[in-house]
Amino acid sequence: MFIQTFKSEGLSHLSYLIGNNGQAAVIDPRRDCEVYAEAAAVEGCRITHIFETHRNEDLVSGAPILAQLTGATVFHGPNAAADVRYAKTTRENDEFRFGNLQLRVLETPGHTDDSLSFVLYDTEFGDDAVAVFTGDTLFIGDVGRTDFYPERAEEVAGLLYDSLQKLLDLGDQTLIYPAHGAGSVCGDNMADREFSSIGYERRNNPMLKIRSRQEFISRKVQEHHYQPPYFREMERLNLVGSPAASPLLTPAALSPAAFKDLPDQTVTIDVRGISSFLGAHIPDSLALPTPMIPAFAGWFLNPDDKLVLVAASASEAELAARHLARIGFDRVLGYLAPDMPQWAAMAEPFRAITVIDLEEFKKRRASPPENWSLLDVRGKGEVEETPVDQAIHHYTGHLAEEASELDPERHYTILCGSGARAAIAASVLMRRGFRNVDVFLGSVGALMADG
Repeated sequence: MFIQTFKSEGLSHLSYLIGNNGQAAVIDPRRDCEVYAEAAAVEGCRITHIFETHRNEDLVSGAPILAQLTGATVFHGPNAAADVRYAKTTRENDEFRFGNLQLRVLETPGHTDDSLSFVLYDTEFGDDAVAVFTGDTLFIGDVGRTDFYPERAEEVAGLLYDSLQKLLDLGDQTLIYPAHGAGSVCGDNMADREFSSIGYERRNNPMLKIRSRQEFISRKVQEHHYQPPYFREMERLNLVGSPAASPLLTPAALSPAAFKDLPDQTVTIDVRGISSFLGAHIPDSLALPTPMIPAFAGWFLNPDDKLVLVAASASEAELAARHLARIGFDRVLGYLAPDMPQWAAMAEPFRAITVIDLEEFKKRRASPPENWSLLDVRGKGEVEETPVDQAIHHYTGHLAEEASELDPERHYTILCGSGARAAIAASVLMRRGFRNVDVFLGSVGALMADG
């Protein structure tokens, strides 16, 4: 018997390959799913089953693609908004055997109506559960969000509470394998580790310490989560089944001449680190450093957008394309890896963004320049926890639609937690005609370090 974990960085998505006696199953596969077939082959197993814990909102499921590759059957839970076309429905107490490995289905709604957990047993060594794959119902240090049904807010929060009691009843010895780790948009307070047990979470998970069902409901309905626009497209694709992800190979390398010949509607995404972008970038490009693509691309891009990447290398372009493919953005026309001094020497245009340090920030706050505003682009919870005096707040993801509320003639200094989101925000504003923007590099991190 084996369990192998696969982590998709950026999304903090966790998927699993389990197997025994020549058969294997995959739980919550990602879209670039060749890794599961390769790992199963190493273990001498054939993938025969694919299980989904729920219809994901933040990534494209690889289940229908993996089913085509392997001939495996996909199983999904009941009570989805509509039938998942590529899957069979599995329900409470259904059992699946792989040698002495047994999976039993638990219906655990709350995060979504179709949420399932899969309980693993070793039939040769006792009757107790060995592990449970909890999807987005129970995380390490947190529990699933319940804001996808706002008109039923209290009801679904109560459903999640009931589902968590079912998981707790499995016993303290049961290991927990969730669908996401720290950094995922599916929870706020996850621990920075990918393993735990029911017993440990019972004693240490703040949400599991709440014994009153009504208190739990009250806490959940007061939470605030952001829902990027691309979530709706993910839900659609994960209902009908997505096509195979096409841009998994390195996108085509483009010469400067080929880059300039691209259609006018092409969106240029600079996936280099923020220091490179701030120092010199191609005009009207959107800053989306590769590790931040999963969190923010869905706020600023449309599924039909034609994309071109500005990357430091072929490997960076390939990783960026994988991140984009995992959330449904496939139309990458190629990448440009410019040497910016050489680019400038060719009389090609470029832009730079001024950065300020802590001392300059203090001076501006003490004696604000004329026509100056401080713009905080952190999340609502961060702003409430550590507010910054004099700052106006517009969340990074909302800035594209809320830019009309700002004055392009004003001078904006942008801050976030460290400066990375501020760089993204600066690029969003510059694409909309704002020219007098700069970034407080270090941002709240620098303020906290300074006491």
